[in-house]
Amino acid sequence: MRLLLVLVGLSIIIFVVARLVPGDPARIALGPLATPQQVQALHIKMGLDQSIVVQYFDYVTNLFHGDMGQSTVTDRPVLTDIIQALPATLELVIISVFFTAFIGMPLGILAAYKPNGVFDQFSRIFSLVGVVTPSFLIALVLQLIASLGWIDLPVTERVSASLNYHPGSTGLIFIDSALQGRWDVWLNALQHILLPAIALSAAGISQVMRITRSSMIEFSHREHVETLRACGVSKRKVNFKYLLRLSASAPLTILGLEFASLIGNAFVVEMVFSWPGVASYGVRSILHKDFNAVIGVVLVSGVFFIVINLLIDFVIGLVDPRVKLKGLSS
Repeated sequence: MRLLLVLVGLSIIIFVVARLVPGDPARIALGPLATPQQVQALHIKMGLDQSIVVQYFDYVTNLFHGDMGQSTVTDRPVLTDIIQALPATLELVIISVFFTAFIGMPLGILAAYKPNGVFDQFSRIFSLVGVVTPSFLIALVLQLIASLGWIDLPVTERVSASLNYHPGSTGLIFIDSALQGRWDVWLNALQHILLPAIALSAAGISQVMRITRSSMIEFSHREHVETLRACGVSKRKVNFKYLLRLSASAPLTILGLEFASLIGNAFVVEMVFSWPGVASYGVRSILHKDFNAVIGVVLVSGVFFIVINLLIDFVIGLVDPRVKLKGLSS
């Protein structure tokens, strides 16, 4: 029920905001040479001659039938455009979250191993730079480094055009190429996704690293952890077998929020690297005042945000039984 209420509230807000933005979407869609009669006809076709309340309820009614409306830019159903663009963004976000988890958490554990040590001091500087540096700046720097030949990695698209490869039924190149036995495509796609994923995950790595470090240090002073040390359990075993599990809730929460937010926030990186994902599709829609496409992208991002948060709550309950017991007692 809460999921439905959040989506309804989100749809109302984005629908009203999209309608209040200055500019005539019909005029933008038809171009400056269109006659007033043509613009008026498109107004009627798009329902813009109706009140905003009528427009909203018409949109919601169509939405329940799987119809997000027609894009004025591509002249195709918005749902078709999103389904086509979403796999590219999903691949980029999944690889970025993978980097965030498997780089950020180990670095946080190492920083907590010797608090205020040399590595801990270095990690503070690294995390500060990662958090305050915009992702588009990191993307541009990486693209510049690759263009200068300092690293031999491609800077545009998902796969080299020379391979003449098109994704299969899933739209996910890594899965489709593996199922087809096209490992040359798989490796090529990995090379293409490395730089965008690094740019997109930099801030998340910094956050997860510091939160993991803080959680590890906080739980290391608990009585049961001190008891393990007093019983002769090695520091390595205490850190990696017991302390890490106790401290996992906070980093996992950040990872879930990171995954959900990157679906909609990857637009800058996608634009820099010409990545054909749903985020860059949303940017083009905003620039052309494509109402239906903008609302569709925001709703899809909202659904992912809510669903991922529900999943991460479930995972935290599996990792930390105290969360589950607390939920049952309440």
